[in-house]
Amino acid sequence: MQSMLHATYEERLAALMQRLRGLEGAIVAFSGGVDSTMLLHACRTVLGDRVVAVTADSPSLPRKELEEASQLAVSVGARHVVLPTNELDRPGYRANAGDRCYHCKKELFVTVARERSRLGPDSWAVVYGAITDDLGDHRPGQRAAAEHGVLAPLVDAGFGKVDVRRYSREVGLPTADKPSFACLSSRVPYGTAIDANLLGQVERAEAAVARLGLRQFRVRHHGDVARLEVAPAEMETAFRMRDVLAASLRGAGYAYVTLDLQGYRSGAMNETLGTRT
Repeated sequence: MQSMLHATYEERLAALMQRLRGLEGAIVAFSGGVDSTMLLHACRTVLGDRVVAVTADSPSLPRKELEEASQLAVSVGARHVVLPTNELDRPGYRANAGDRCYHCKKELFVTVARERSRLGPDSWAVVYGAITDDLGDHRPGQRAAAEHGVLAPLVDAGFGKVDVRRYSREVGLPTADKPSFACLSSRVPYGTAIDANLLGQVERAEAAVARLGLRQFRVRHHGDVARLEVAPAEMETAFRMRDVLAASLRGAGYAYVTLDLQGYRSGAMNETLGTRT
């Protein structure tokens, strides 16, 4: 992977396709986000019908994202399987310590292993859409992937977010300019216990903000307080509509609403861990 970081885009793409051609088949952990959609398309291009997209369905995934994942899988032409997962049954996940993502990914990969017989042959690799941009942040889910032998072809080929979006635009994927997304639990500060009711509140709050037209944002949950992060380019718009935003978030159950002056940034909750670069 290190050598690919200094390669051209064309060289990285060729390395990715060669890597995928070496697989007998692929079970793709598929959220419907930018990275996993791009990986699914590449797998489908190289492997044809020897690909299945698997989406974990739990309270941490908004219904809108699940619907979009199903539509995307159809548009790519891949078989799509939705697997209910039960990460909320795992004490380590509910506790929401710094390793929450480890327990989430572990639940997914254990569920995939349990359902393997209906997903594909044992010789098919399980792959997921980690990219090089993920390597410098706090990503305990990568440890779970390594423990279960799950492959990260995009990382191996040196693909970062810029490469993923370029590929997506060139092949016409609707996710090419889709805002980044992470599971709803990422909106909750580490140390605050997670349950289905809390996740439902965050989902309602973010759905309300989306209906008002903002594109890249997060509603961070701090008890009675909703801390709204929006992209710097949308900050003025958010401030102009602050009254309706506040009313919408109070309608989702929050007593107080704040607008974060630093704006949206990926992995904001990791700042309290001192691990963000």
